[in-house]
Amino acid sequence: MPSNTVRFTEYCKRSHSAFSMTVKQKLHDEQTPYQHIEIYETEYFGTLMVIDGFVMLTDRDNFIYHEMMSHPAIYTHLNPKRVLIVGGGDCGTLREVLNHEDINEVWQVEIDERVTRVAEEFFPELCLSNGDERAHFHFGDGIKWVGDADPETYDIIIIDSTDPIGPAEGLFSRPFYRQCHKALRNGGIIIQQSESPLFHLDLITEMRAAMKDSGFDTIQTLNFPQCTYPSGWWSATMGGKENYLTDIRIQDVIDRSFDTEYYNLNIHQAAMAYPEFIRKKMT
Repeated sequence: MPSNTVRFTEYCKRSHSAFSMTVKQKLHDEQTPYQHIEIYETEYFGTLMVIDGFVMLTDRDNFIYHEMMSHPAIYTHLNPKRVLIVGGGDCGTLREVLNHEDINEVWQVEIDERVTRVAEEFFPELCLSNGDERAHFHFGDGIKWVGDADPETYDIIIIDSTDPIGPAEGLFSRPFYRQCHKALRNGGIIIQQSESPLFHLDLITEMRAAMKDSGFDTIQTLNFPQCTYPSGWWSATMGGKENYLTDIRIQDVIDRSFDTEYYNLNIHQAAMAYPEFIRKKMT
C-alpha cells in the first residue's frame, strides 16, 4: 500500500482491534450540539458516515442492517399498523418500514436533526420515503417521547441507536424498556440493535434480562453479518408483549411486493439460530 494512502480507522477498545477503509476524500465535517458527524468518500465502501469516530453506515453494506432492523419484527407481528423508530436518523430503517403497504403511520424520533439533513444530502437513496404521507418526524429526546406516549399506542418500536454511550446510553435501560412496554399494544414488539455477539455478549445478555424484567414475555436475538462493524458480526434483539416471536407470517414474506437485498424467509429463520457459545449464555 503506498505510504501516502489515507485511511479512516475505527478502533474497538474491547477487542484491541481496528477496521480501516481507504479514503478518497472527506466530504463533510461538523460538530452538532450532540455529536461529531463526518462523511467520507471511500475507495471500496462508497460513502461512509462516521459519528464520534464510529462507523454508522456505508453505501456497500447498510442494506443488511436496515432490512434486519425492520422486516423480521414486522413479519413477526400479526397485523402491524403503527410503528415508532427511536433514532434511525439516516432514514434507512424508515424506508424499509414504509415498503410495507399495510403500515399506516410511522414516527421517527431522532435527537439530532443534523443526522437526517446530512443523510438527505449524502445518502439520498436512504431518504426516498421521507416524503411519504405516512412518515412523521420529531427531532428530540426519544426517551421522553416514549415516556410521554399514551398506553398501547404502537404495534412496533424500533430502537435504531448508536452504541450505548453518550446520548444513547439511556436507550439500553430498564426504565426505558418499561416505558416501551407500556407504549406497545398487546401483541407488540420492540427491536433494538444489540451490538456484536462475539465482542459484546455480556451486553446482549444484560439487554435480554432488562427486557424480560420490564414485562416482555419472550426475547429473541437475531444474528446477521455487518462487515464494517466491530467483528463483522452484529445482532438485533426483539422483545414480545404477549407475542412469543415464533410465528412468522410466512406467506406474506414470500408474497411481499417489494425487493430486498438480504432479507428473505430463510434468512429470517436462520437469524434465530444460536451458536453453542451463545446458546449456553442465553439459558
